[in-house]
Amino acid sequence: MKIVIDAFGGDNAPLEIIKGAALAQAEYGVDIILTGDEEIINKCIKENNITFKKLEVVHTTDVISMHDEPTSLLKAHKDSSMAVAFRILSEGGADAFVSAGSTGAVVVGGTLIVKRIKGVKRPALGTMIPSVDGKFFLMDMGANAECRPEMLVQFGIMASVYLENVENRPNPTIGLLNIGTEDTKGDELRQETYKLLSEAPINFVGNIESREMPKGVVDGVVTDGFTGNIALKLIEGTASSLFKMLKGAFYKNLINKLAAAILKKDLYKIKAKMDASEVGGAPLLGVQKPVIKAHGSSDARAMKNAIHQAIIFAEKDVIGTISANLK
Repeated sequence: MKIVIDAFGGDNAPLEIIKGAALAQAEYGVDIILTGDEEIINKCIKENNITFKKLEVVHTTDVISMHDEPTSLLKAHKDSSMAVAFRILSEGGADAFVSAGSTGAVVVGGTLIVKRIKGVKRPALGTMIPSVDGKFFLMDMGANAECRPEMLVQFGIMASVYLENVENRPNPTIGLLNIGTEDTKGDELRQETYKLLSEAPINFVGNIESREMPKGVVDGVVTDGFTGNIALKLIEGTASSLFKMLKGAFYKNLINKLAAAILKKDLYKIKAKMDASEVGGAPLLGVQKPVIKAHGSSDARAMKNAIHQAIIFAEKDVIGTISANLK
C-alpha cells in the first residue's frame, strides 16, 4: 500500500510529518510518498537521522497556508505540496492521502480534485472524540456550515459505514444532535432530518442533547458542520481547562501534592485518553479516495496514527461500502 503525505502541511511541518511517516513505515510496512521541497526534506532526514526503507519524494516549491483562501488550491497554489499530493491520489499514484494542513483546502481538494462519490451531495469531516467509556464519532465537524436534511441523512449513513468498518462497531447507533430528545424538538432542519433518518438504513436512535455526547450514549452523532465545529471545540476547551484546574488543585498544598503522587498513574491515563494525537485524524467521507485530515498541531506520533487510520480506511474499502449503501 502507498500513502501520499503533504510534508509541508501543519504547524510542525516538515520535521514531525517526516518523522511520523518514518514511524508508520517501520510499523505498518507501507510505501511513502512525500510532497514538498525535496532539498528541505532530504536535509531534514539527514540532520535528524530519520530512516526510511523506501521513500519517494515529489518536489514542489509552493505551500498553501492556513491563511490562504481554500479554493486557491485549484489555481494560485495548484503546485503546492497539498495540491500535488491530491493529484497523485486522484490519478491512482497512491492509495490514500494524509495532510495536517488547512482544513478548508483539504475539503476543496477532496471535493474538486479527488471528486465526490456518485450521489453524495456534500463530503463531510468526522472525528472520534473521547467519552466516558470509549469514543464516539462526530460528523460533520466543520466542512459544511449550512446543510439540508438530505445531506445530514447521508452524513448518518457514511458515519455508520465508517464506524462499522474502521472502528469495528457492528450496527452502530446514530443520534441526531438537537436541543431535546423529542422528535418535535429543534428547528425545521432538525425536524425534517429526524423524519428522514428514521427511514434510513441505519440504526438511528433519535435525538440526543449535547450533554449526552461525552457519556458515549451513541456511537455516532450527526449534525451540521457549524454546530459540530462549535461542539468539538467546546469539548476540547473544556477538557484542557479541566486539566489546568486539576493541576492547580493538586499543587495547592503538600497534602494535595501527596494525593497527586498517589493518583499520578491514573491521571496520566485519563490525559492520554483525551489526547488528540491518539485519534490521528479526521476522515473526509464522501469522496472517491481515502482522505485523512490530521490535526494541525500533529507531532510524529499523531501523524503515524493518522497514516494508520488511512491504511485501515483503504483496506476496508469504506468508499465502496458507502457507495453501495447510498444506492
